[in-house]
Amino acid sequence: MIYDLYKAMFYLEDIREILRKNVPFGISNEKDEKEFNDLLNKTVQTLEGLSSEPACDSGNNIKYISDRIEIRTREEEFLNIDPIQAGGRLTPEARKVLISYGDGYSVCDNCFKPFRLDYIKKPPVQEFVSELSEFLNMDDVRVVRGARNGFQIVANALLNKNDVALISSLSHYTLALSIESMGAIWKEIPAGKNNIVTAEETAKKIETVKEETGRLPRLVAIDHIDYNYGNEHDVYGISKVCRDYDIPFLYNGAYTVGIMPVDGKKIGADFIVGSGHKSMASPAPTGVLATTDDFKDVVFGTTKLKGDVTGRKFGIKEPYLLGCTVMGAPLVAMIASFPVVKERVKDWDDEVKKSNFFISEFLKIKGDKVSSELPRRHTLTKVDTSESFDRIAQKHKRRGFFLYDELNARKITGLFPGASRGFKLNTYGLNWDQIKYLADSFRDIAERYGLDVE
Repeated sequence: MIYDLYKAMFYLEDIREILRKNVPFGISNEKDEKEFNDLLNKTVQTLEGLSSEPACDSGNNIKYISDRIEIRTREEEFLNIDPIQAGGRLTPEARKVLISYGDGYSVCDNCFKPFRLDYIKKPPVQEFVSELSEFLNMDDVRVVRGARNGFQIVANALLNKNDVALISSLSHYTLALSIESMGAIWKEIPAGKNNIVTAEETAKKIETVKEETGRLPRLVAIDHIDYNYGNEHDVYGISKVCRDYDIPFLYNGAYTVGIMPVDGKKIGADFIVGSGHKSMASPAPTGVLATTDDFKDVVFGTTKLKGDVTGRKFGIKEPYLLGCTVMGAPLVAMIASFPVVKERVKDWDDEVKKSNFFISEFLKIKGDKVSSELPRRHTLTKVDTSESFDRIAQKHKRRGFFLYDELNARKITGLFPGASRGFKLNTYGLNWDQIKYLADSFRDIAERYGLDVE
């Protein structure tokens, strides 16, 4: 069914192209009129043939959008537990936006003085930025080109060569690279027991840096939830330590902003970075960077220079953002998803319950272990199957690929092909029926290959 649905959608896009070619006169030649009618008939025939039954691959299904670009049907055909994709599934409203606003500078149709992205009223970018600031309980915010661009902007604004910035030993590589790109030095706060970064270890590392360099770190940047284990780190305690030392604190909310409640003032964050395509039901590359009144003129300060030959000035463009950031469809899609995002964070406790239910069932398979903290406080979890599914893999003709194959046959995807010793998964957004099906599927595979199950 999904391939026929795509086929009908593509016919409609071809019809749309005919209309575009004939602006502003309307279709006025026989060739285009015939093609329009042929495509319209094909669309109707295709839609009439749609069935609610899962489609079999008859060999007539279209597989490609164009040369080498395959149709992506992962979300329509599979239960997807990929750790980085769960929170970025688009809402229907966002998918519709991609159709309408896909042209490059589409968001600039109504960009008037002062010619800056966050001042555009139609579509409602200016209103969205205001709502986003309130949503995060911060004083000012910008949409940026992914969380990594948010890190980069803060590093660019705050750090000089040889300055030290602290990150955790579990931080994402992009946070380290953003610091290094400025010629600054990143040092790690070690994760302690159960791979949790604490306020105590943060204070120790600050003192170590002070002793070694004679200066305090210029920035502390910590993930609330890390990308590897999905563990929750003590951002509240760490922000207090940063206030005691008067060091700016960057809260990395790549796996929190958009799926769980985040209150910047309550946390004590000087900066919040979020990821649109990880956690805000938005297409890549999108992210958010929020800050307080104390730092908004630092990171969002406007250009001051003018050309020495031409005398040119660039108004209120923001240098660290390189002026406008996310133009066109990704931005408008983020706006379209925002009403759903604002509501879904209220259901976070239920998402965590589903995560813990799945893990409790998963641990009934003898040899299965969880590397992340227990009970789960997040939907992203790292598991260890070296004593369960990997034992099967050692004797299976497909080796580590057997687990991927078995899950794939049950319409479950998201695991890295070949992973059998351990892997990460994310249950976010699955309903209870899907959660139970996921748990039953792992149980069925275990029983099929002779593993003991409670």
